[in-house]
Amino acid sequence: MKRLILVATLLALFSCGQQQSTSTDASAPDEAVGGGQSTVQDNTSEPDVVHVAVGSPDHTTLVTALKGAEYVDVLSNAGPFTVFAPTNAAFDKLPAGTVEGLLKPESKDALRNILEYHVYVGVIKEDFIQDGMTLNQVNLDNVTLNKKDGKITVNGANVLGVVKASNGIVYIIDAVLLPPEKK
Repeated sequence: MKRLILVATLLALFSCGQQQSTSTDASAPDEAVGGGQSTVQDNTSEPDVVHVAVGSPDHTTLVTALKGAEYVDVLSNAGPFTVFAPTNAAFDKLPAGTVEGLLKPESKDALRNILEYHVYVGVIKEDFIQDGMTLNQVNLDNVTLNKKDGKITVNGANVLGVVKASNGIVYIIDAVLLPPEKK
């Protein structure tokens, strides 16, 4: 169901971008409008989950992956989302060539599956997390959250920090979450 919602949102965004204007209003701007919600400039309110990553020098690999999967605009929408955001150092722990391979066009489905495994539809605040709690992610696989002595882990990845966003919450993690192999 969550994947269906995400796909429907992607299709809606794509179809909105395909509409042609028939207006001949002389006051219309000459510049082309594009880019969706992710390009809206707003310097006063909280950033959305994507702009939390975009604004962090520790998440450039994640941002590159989101762009490669064409998920920037999806995660810039209303949400709400809980995002587990691996740092650049987390991506560096993957075997050599893994990130480069996932960024190839023929690997887009695998990249999307991994990114969807990092996203939960809804906001899970720190206070709500209980030891052993499971969340069904967008890719329909579960992650397990643990909380001991105030420290939170997700499938064993340590939560390094938490950032509230306008459309959800971002948990900074020290490992890339890899979904279970499909049988």
